[in-house]
Amino acid sequence: MSNQAQDVATQAETVHFTLDGRPVEALPDETIWQAARRNGIDIPHLCYKPDQVGLRADGNCRVCMVEIEGEGPLAPSCWRQPKEGMEVRSQSERAQHSQKMVLELLEADTPDTANYIPNSGLSYWSKALGVDNPRFAMRQQPQPDLSNPAIAVNLDACIQCTLCVRACREVQGNDVIGYALRGMDSHIMFDIDDPMGNSTCVSCGECVAACPTGALSNAGVSPRDWE
Repeated sequence: MSNQAQDVATQAETVHFTLDGRPVEALPDETIWQAARRNGIDIPHLCYKPDQVGLRADGNCRVCMVEIEGEGPLAPSCWRQPKEGMEVRSQSERAQHSQKMVLELLEADTPDTANYIPNSGLSYWSKALGVDNPRFAMRQQPQPDLSNPAIAVNLDACIQCTLCVRACREVQGNDVIGYALRGMDSHIMFDIDDPMGNSTCVSCGECVAACPTGALSNAGVSPRDWE
């Protein structure tokens, strides 16, 4: 197929929709979030790191929720693809109420110090949306795991976004990090809930690069040291 023919085909597949009242074009297979970013529109996100190669969107943190005209439930913009003529609102009262509530719940699950790590996604979006002083009771905080000489584990800062699970399993193919239990007892684990230093972790650092809160960090540096 010639370049001209490819351009025509791409143009034919381009989706036209509106985002917060602004006309936006989405390229083939783009999500609402990807189209928004390409057009300079910020939508909150935590469990999606598009600049880290190989990490897919999972839609599980629910910070990127948007309102779609004619639909009842809100939709996660990181994996929902737009349709021709769709009207999407990321800054409506309903969408922002949901975004702020999720951030508030996540902040209640982490100590205050963990929210002020430089470049922390949770800290950035909490400040951007004016989320402060969570009203909810904090969960019981786990103790640090410093058994690995290269990587410090501070699950008191973990928001269970599963970026580390995807980074370990799908990017590196090591499949060391998993998810254990449910509800208030749910947590990230290594192998069969071993201390990280006793697990099959190879200390590649992919999980550290993926973590948006510092729950996994370089050894010797904890969230509390980064205030």
